[in-house]
Amino acid sequence: MQQDEQMKRKQAMMKAQDEEIKEKLKEFKNKILVMSGKGGVGKSTVAAYLAVGLARKGFQVGLMDVDLHGPSIPRLLGLKGEIVSSPGLKKGIPLSYLPNMQVMSIESLLGDKDTATIWRGPLKIGVIKQFINDIAWSSSDYLIIDCPPGTGDEPLTIAQTIPDTRALIVTTPQEISLSDVRKSINFCRQVNMNIIGLIENMSGLTCPYCGKTIDLFKTDGGMITAKKAGLTLLGSLPLEPEIVIEGDIGSVAWMDKEDMPYTISFNKIVDMVADFTK
Repeated sequence: MQQDEQMKRKQAMMKAQDEEIKEKLKEFKNKILVMSGKGGVGKSTVAAYLAVGLARKGFQVGLMDVDLHGPSIPRLLGLKGEIVSSPGLKKGIPLSYLPNMQVMSIESLLGDKDTATIWRGPLKIGVIKQFINDIAWSSSDYLIIDCPPGTGDEPLTIAQTIPDTRALIVTTPQEISLSDVRKSINFCRQVNMNIIGLIENMSGLTCPYCGKTIDLFKTDGGMITAKKAGLTLLGSLPLEPEIVIEGDIGSVAWMDKEDMPYTISFNKIVDMVADFTK
């Protein structure tokens, strides 16, 4: 009998939490899950810079990093400090990056940034739900969600918890990446998640000496995959050493260099996402 009562209380608490999450999600007009089939394709970079790009256009933006084992958003943006709780609200206060952009990441909860999060599925699911419900998010035009690579617990939790989320899939032109992207596409279709489009990252390197493009990871793979899947290729981002350097120091100064090929391509992607989600 005691176990039955405990189970009923637990179920009631979970139901109440789900209702609170449902209400909280109404405060975000658009929810975008940035995902990839495999790691190392620049997914977190795209998520972070997309959020900044939308915020610089005047939108209110929330950026939620649910890559619980390999969070990198705070470092990409040069964010310091930890999440603190508000005594009045009894909720965590997300970090402020711009006046109209808030950021939440597990790294901002850890004292030691190199601490390994060795968590199983149920704990990760609970943490992601807390990121939504127990954080004092402002009402926003966009909630950008950075997800770990693959089709595991984290993207599935997002799909089930935020049913109107739309996906943006990042890939590189090489086949080993594209084969995993096709799995991500199938994942989205199985869970009824609409796909905004694909972004091809690391698409060619401009030689600083002769000016020719070197296709280090092949070429046109993203375009071909998008066409076969009936999806939109939002853009192709070139390899740019300066972006790597600025990412390591947490700077987005490249966004002000309007004649840089990477900046031109990325701004077009931001505009397309904004137009798609009007």
